[in-house]
Amino acid sequence: MSQVRGATLADSLHIQRRVIGALLLREMLTRYGRHNIGFLWLFVEPMLFTIGVTIVWSSLRSLHGSSLPIAAFALTGYSSVLLWRNMPGRCIGAIKPNASLMHHRYVKVMDVFLARLILEAMGASMSFIALSIFFLSIGLVSPPQDMLLVLEGWLMLIWFGMSLALFLGALAERSELVDKFWHPMAYFLFPMSGAAISVDVLSPSVRDFFLLFPMVHGVEIVRDGYFGSLYNAHYDIGYMALCCLFLSLAALIQLRIISKDPDSE
Repeated sequence: MSQVRGATLADSLHIQRRVIGALLLREMLTRYGRHNIGFLWLFVEPMLFTIGVTIVWSSLRSLHGSSLPIAAFALTGYSSVLLWRNMPGRCIGAIKPNASLMHHRYVKVMDVFLARLILEAMGASMSFIALSIFFLSIGLVSPPQDMLLVLEGWLMLIWFGMSLALFLGALAERSELVDKFWHPMAYFLFPMSGAAISVDVLSPSVRDFFLLFPMVHGVEIVRDGYFGSLYNAHYDIGYMALCCLFLSLAALIQLRIISKDPDSE
């Protein structure tokens, strides 16, 4: 009996992997097409955003509260913003244009969301790596002091972005207000995300307020791994993991609710 169950689970995982892979290719073709540079826009687009922010900050001599180069600060900060800000936008309203796919036996709401989120994570990650190599080659940044810590922080940011996106995407299927509120909320959260400032320079009370936002911890982890002893980081990975876990569970509950709706399936 255990072998049968094991085989069934393996078959289910294999089917879901194929479904998500097919949806991923479909999403790439739909979003980027076959013209111009095609799927290269996957990471070129976020690269252009990050480079633009770096140029603006450098020209304005942005005061980020740190002696670190502005290019390095923008790279580690704004690249992380692309994860938690763009991911929910890709999931909110994602089901209606893909409603016809729900008639296929193996395609579920979660698969549509995951395909979009994986694509978004790939683009932001490739942009971050490419810009790191580029800035390193022209001498704007130094090599990361702890690559494993950078990877740990980046993966935590991906987890947070995905769990937030799944929750908001599922909730948006039940209320159109989610789409209305998320965009202004994203702009409000940007200055609170720690992307444009070092939380170390803040007063203890303000710093504690900033550290209530989970994404701040992810940015601080990335910067701790990137700059090491040059940066006085403040983060609690356990707190961030707890927030991500709570969001993930809330997202799964919402997904279960909308999956029972015939219009969603």
